[in-house]
Amino acid sequence: MTGTEEATAGSSPTDAVSRRIAALLTGLAPQGRNEIHAIFVLAATAELAAVVATDEQGVAAQIIPTGEVMALVRAHREASTALSEGPWWRYLLVVSMSGEVRTDYDFGDEPFPDEHLFDPDVYRADLAVFPRYRLPVWLGAHIRHGHRQSRPAEVAARAEPGAAVVETDLPALPSMVGRWAVLSAAFVAVGSPWGPRVLPALGMFEGVERSGSSLWVLPGDRAVLSGGVWNDPVLDAVYNTGAKMPDLYAGAPAWVANPMLDPRAGIGLLSFCYWWDRGRWYRGDSPAVADIAAAVPGVWSQESTAEIVAALIDDRTGDREAVRALVRAADRGKIDRAALTRAFADGDIDDAWLQLIMAGVAADE
Repeated sequence: MTGTEEATAGSSPTDAVSRRIAALLTGLAPQGRNEIHAIFVLAATAELAAVVATDEQGVAAQIIPTGEVMALVRAHREASTALSEGPWWRYLLVVSMSGEVRTDYDFGDEPFPDEHLFDPDVYRADLAVFPRYRLPVWLGAHIRHGHRQSRPAEVAARAEPGAAVVETDLPALPSMVGRWAVLSAAFVAVGSPWGPRVLPALGMFEGVERSGSSLWVLPGDRAVLSGGVWNDPVLDAVYNTGAKMPDLYAGAPAWVANPMLDPRAGIGLLSFCYWWDRGRWYRGDSPAVADIAAAVPGVWSQESTAEIVAALIDDRTGDREAVRALVRAADRGKIDRAALTRAFADGDIDDAWLQLIMAGVAADE
């Protein structure tokens, strides 16, 4: 959540409302409480609240806000319509043991937790009461995607064949699979929770800034690479100005369908879709490869992959030349365990090796 912090000495009308809410919650808290943490999630036709008081041992007790408290919270939100961001969606209030009041306001810059996310109709009703000139892309998609990025098998089977664009800037599929596997193994070997991962026939990547992608490898020399760029300007225009949704599947074969698409397609946040078919990459209205770099691990070249892996071993026992050899072996499609061990001498080799096995690039021992 982002916003402002208010002390009890504040003098604005909003400060006064926060202090009154804090006082009422304090009166509802059991004796001996240490702090009160309250979060209120509001829209014009829906609301929820979670309030707990904790004692010095950290034991929490739930507080049920009264009707008076909720009326003040609603008034607080209505007052926030004067802000340039529009009224807040979530309101956090903390009362310390000394009585200091801190507040924070969430305008939707980041997706809400599932338990704080209302149905699209609730947000539509709220926008009818409190119009906004712009929504965060993720929230615009939640309200307005209308399943336009979904491609069920029956729809894909009926699609008119078209002239897809031949995409030459992506590495060939065997190299992409090998490099993706090496990056996955590297992050696993150093014990990092970040970075790409591999499952049989599937590569997954979620970046630290919410961009990400998935790579499905199908029998018959076929694959689908799809994903989303966080705050994609194209989707921003779709959901905030009514621009036309790009036809990411223009010219796609029938096997480019929902089971092979990144989960972002189901929530309207898919930015690109490429498919590999018998030696070539293709795309519909997807952007140029340079525009999706944040959503795909560093598989663009042997050098880019090796640079990322080498950075992971800078402060560890490892061999940079062994890293380069590892990436070269990945491009050939077969990596032996000894090569992995040379690159990550003190790493978690067993789990890293499993990543290569699942990707199909581990040499038989």
